[in-house]
Amino acid sequence: MSDTRFDVVAIGNAIVDVIARADDAFLESEGLTKGSMRLIDAAEATQLYDRMGSGQETSGGSAANTVAGIAALGGKASFIGRVANDQLGQVFKHDIRALGVSYETPSGPIDPPTARCLILVTEDAQRTMNTFLGASQNLASADIEEDIIRSSAILYLEGYLWDPEVPRAAMRNAIDVARAAGRKVAFTLSDGFCVDRHRGDFRALIEGGQIDILFANEDEAMSLTQTDSFEDAANWLEGKAETVVLTRSEKGATALRGGERFTISAEPVDEVVDTTGAGDLFAAGVLVGMAQGKSMTESLTMGAICAAEVISHYGARPATDLKELIAQRLG
Repeated sequence: MSDTRFDVVAIGNAIVDVIARADDAFLESEGLTKGSMRLIDAAEATQLYDRMGSGQETSGGSAANTVAGIAALGGKASFIGRVANDQLGQVFKHDIRALGVSYETPSGPIDPPTARCLILVTEDAQRTMNTFLGASQNLASADIEEDIIRSSAILYLEGYLWDPEVPRAAMRNAIDVARAAGRKVAFTLSDGFCVDRHRGDFRALIEGGQIDILFANEDEAMSLTQTDSFEDAANWLEGKAETVVLTRSEKGATALRGGERFTISAEPVDEVVDTTGAGDLFAAGVLVGMAQGKSMTESLTMGAICAAEVISHYGARPATDLKELIAQRLG
């Protein structure tokens, strides 16, 4: 849109991802369930960080990964999220800005410290995530830069941040600002545990017409709709938002829009190394495609290309030129 400064502004947890390899024996010794995501406190975060192997540290968080992907695709993106004035906070700020994402949220005090996600990746590419949310949970309405929301074509919100009361109120305020400015609101359900805890809120947002673009994977969609099959979930969601995007891992993805269904296959991958960030980068490709006026099928394909790239290596950020990959695939 010609009157926008950004294609997407995202609000989410500002987290530093620490990704390290681990074997099943280490997971067992730490009492961790492979493939799970759990919340931990500051003391446990320190202890696990000290015991895990050397890792790669990058700015992370679901919505932050998405805007990083948008920037990599040549889109204009901004991020709103709270870090502390500590070492990992500086890592987050420098890293996300270096990727070309606008980030201006003021830092909070040192305590609580910046959020971090300790991600252990086993040889089978499963990721076991241990998340300390720290300062990210203190994002308040006063931190929401309303002018940025008004000047962004799409406001993108992550379900992970809905849990604490203070940022939940901030996101509700952001939705009101975006809708008053005539902007689109996109929402990702993020994880099944988010849906289980906030099903009533999420359904009220969707059925109340507050969400224009909804992202969910197959399990999240069935949990939200309390159905037992993908088809039943899709039927329930159809028409509830202007665009509903449902991902199905190796089975591809489907979008519901304007009474039509658009389905694509997953992009081929030589080897799945680490699934961290797959859904986040998928959303980035779809949102950029929509911002560029691509067809729904092309936008879904852009998302699939981004997801395939990110699961082919460690980490939740692209390691190759996404624009070039898409140009090769779509022309």
